[in-house]
Amino acid sequence: MGGPAVNSTLRNDNTMNTENRTSLSDEQRQEIVAWSTFGALTLLLLWGYWNTLAHVAGGWDNAQYSHGYLIPLFAAVLMWLRREKIGEVAPAARWTGVALLSGSLLVRGISSYYSIATFDSLSFVSALAGILLIVGGWRMMVWAGPAVGFLVFMVPWPMAMERAILDPLQKFASVCSTYALQTMGLDVYREGTKIMLRAMPLNVVDACSGLRMATIFLALSVAVVLITSRPWWENVVILASAIPIAITVNVIRIIITGLCYEFQKEGSDLAGIIFHDIAGYIMMPIALGLLYLECVILSNLLIDVEPKQHVRFGGGAPRPI
Repeated sequence: MGGPAVNSTLRNDNTMNTENRTSLSDEQRQEIVAWSTFGALTLLLLWGYWNTLAHVAGGWDNAQYSHGYLIPLFAAVLMWLRREKIGEVAPAARWTGVALLSGSLLVRGISSYYSIATFDSLSFVSALAGILLIVGGWRMMVWAGPAVGFLVFMVPWPMAMERAILDPLQKFASVCSTYALQTMGLDVYREGTKIMLRAMPLNVVDACSGLRMATIFLALSVAVVLITSRPWWENVVILASAIPIAITVNVIRIIITGLCYEFQKEGSDLAGIIFHDIAGYIMMPIALGLLYLECVILSNLLIDVEPKQHVRFGGGAPRPI
């Protein structure tokens, strides 16, 4: 007697399951179309900017920007780690992306005409951000935008900007190193960016200015902020301390080199080995150690306090316990 009712119930359940499978399939299909569109537009953008990107990659042969090879790889990994579902996109967001992409291509055209390589290179980043808006709207911009913005670290600085920063950094590094060596009791003095040791003069050249370390470590600090989950004020402190930490590590490198030149035996090239070979490997671990120490201090600087619970006694007002 209950056969028709049971069959009807089973039929309804099968219909609901079929609808659920269909809706899930539609969602998956939408994700595939979105990612395929993003990949196709990105490939077209890479093809259009190929000469500019080749010029940027040529700058990575300079030791100052040798970290550039890792930036695109890390940006891709960062986008993958932060990825979310794309979902529906409002038409206004798509048109904003079209405007941003068009403006970036216009900047590329003007920069190419006037041979402004830096603006031409940076327009690739903004054009890629426009593609994010076209494909995934503002929601995709929130989780993928930081990874795209991270690509600015792969672009070499303009020569004028580089010199404007290099010269003060060289002078500052030589002043701090000379003072530290004098504090240790060494008979040294400074002439410009040259530290006059008893054994031989130590010239703080461009490679010793700390610009390369500062650039790499700033990019690394941004990566730490993007990957880890911390309060906003801790992120601000980490970013603000990136340059001072890089400069401190570079000064330590010069001091160690000066001590080696001062106390090495005659005929030994210990200082040269440390400066040219060993220092390049140990400076970044020292900087990372300082960054880790800073993160530990920041994590324990303030203690989260649970909100007080209130209990009502009798008919009176609630009292904290």
